[in-house]
Amino acid sequence: MLPLPQLADVAPPDLWGNLGATSIAFVPSLLIGGATALYLWGAWRVGRIDPDHPWSRRRTAAFLGAMALVFVAIELVVGVYDDVVFYDHMVQHLMLIMLAASLIAMGAPAELLTRATTGAAHRTVDRLLGSRVAEVVGHPITGLLLYVVLVPALHLTSLYNVALSNDLAHDNEHLAFLVVGYLFWRPVVGVEPSRHPLTPGLRLVYLMLAVPVDTFTGLALLSTTHETFPYYLQVHRTWGPSLVGDLHAGGAVMWVAGDSLMALAMIPVVVVWVRAEEVRTRQIDAELDAQDARDAQDARDARDAGQPAPGPP
Repeated sequence: MLPLPQLADVAPPDLWGNLGATSIAFVPSLLIGGATALYLWGAWRVGRIDPDHPWSRRRTAAFLGAMALVFVAIELVVGVYDDVVFYDHMVQHLMLIMLAASLIAMGAPAELLTRATTGAAHRTVDRLLGSRVAEVVGHPITGLLLYVVLVPALHLTSLYNVALSNDLAHDNEHLAFLVVGYLFWRPVVGVEPSRHPLTPGLRLVYLMLAVPVDTFTGLALLSTTHETFPYYLQVHRTWGPSLVGDLHAGGAVMWVAGDSLMALAMIPVVVVWVRAEEVRTRQIDAELDAQDARDAQDARDARDAGQPAPGPP
């Protein structure tokens, strides 16, 4: 985070002029680079342990895409202005919890950890992931509740101001969005094994239950009539929206963009649901056809034997 005296010197956002602006920091770079290296090592390790069933390239691409989005959101042009204007911070948060976190879930890091370990390490991982605590943490209700609490807590309370004022708190805020986002999207993506899998219909309901959270947070920000975060009162911008206008813009981003992203996420869930119902319908039709064929055969056998044809059961 830039020191306060320098904040006023940050140039106004200009998509083309400042597209290459950076906000490189040691801790985020270490975490992003470390997570990427560990994941790639795990994928390579799976290929060595089980060459007949190597790690999915699609999952690897999803995780690398997530890390790229995190890098853009925190250390490139979006991250440059996250301490200066509220609406940019809101864009950053949506990139982390909606986009990057869902891609992390598609990357199935927990399953990769299980497959990439052997011996005592593998037994330890299995014991941890199979524990009662892991079951509770990985339960869909837990992911939904954490999402319901986190989004308004980090946008409507003083916790947001603390994150702006403290580098460590700010880094932990980003990490919280990724971890909670992963737990939220994990049952929706449905890639990793789960003791509480959701049917496609329940996945749709699950997403619908989360929509009011973004709507409420956005509308609460749109209804404010004064600056609610003291930090921004110390940032003497000479450009951009007013303080209240900035809050309203951030609220609109959360409401419109947040709900739109959630609606887009429902589309593949609906597609999976329709396909599952089509498969189920074909199975039922096949079973009925087989039963009709058996009944017809029984009738022919009875007729050939000179006995009354069997009636319906």
